[in-house]
Amino acid sequence: MTPTLVPHHPARDWAEIQERMLVPLYEAVYDRLGVGAGSRLLGLGCGSGLALLMAAARGARVAGADRDHARVELARERLPEGVTITEEPPESVTYDVITAFHATDGILPGLRTLTRSAQSGTAVVLAGWGPPERCATEPVLRIAARLADRGPAPGPDLDALVAGAGLRPAGSGRVSCPFGYANEGSAVRGLLSTGVFDEAVRATEPAQVEKEIEEALAPYVRPDGTVWMPNVFRYVVARVR
Repeated sequence: MTPTLVPHHPARDWAEIQERMLVPLYEAVYDRLGVGAGSRLLGLGCGSGLALLMAAARGARVAGADRDHARVELARERLPEGVTITEEPPESVTYDVITAFHATDGILPGLRTLTRSAQSGTAVVLAGWGPPERCATEPVLRIAARLADRGPAPGPDLDALVAGAGLRPAGSGRVSCPFGYANEGSAVRGLLSTGVFDEAVRATEPAQVEKEIEEALAPYVRPDGTVWMPNVFRYVVARVR
């Protein structure tokens, strides 16, 4: 199979292709927490700002932080004037809701710092992949670990993060977030934009990574050329003690 080899612009590919795949997750969390007029929400790892835009449309006052400069610039373009988007999380918070829809183990130190300054009862939401058997994308993600010459990298243990940050568990949920793409090329660009494959690309060759992603996508290509991958994401809700 010939690799796609299309020019990639990761931040824009994330904004235009991949970010929308998690809209059902964002909606489910906002519905559960009653995010709306009067809510004050901070998005950690806010990407190019779609989740913040959705919260703002509900009437919430929002702010975000993401270490990817290009994504931050896109978020600033699409969010209303006056919304603060930074590349480092604030040292203190005055928000009702803190979200980390793309939680990783590396978020723990910053999360501890934030929650020390947050008011008791502040909601903290962490989200990540659901059970591997419920995620069609899981075999594709294993490619990243193998090509980077490291062991399998399952999603973070969300409950352990809650405990490590000293938060009080307050519930959890699972949400169906299928990944749908117009074609294989769009799927490859979207998946590469997640950042999961960055280490693999550095360790091998971009063409090899693309080739293996395309091969793993083959079972999910439909007769019309579109790609459909059912996935389930899990989120946990916790409260500052």
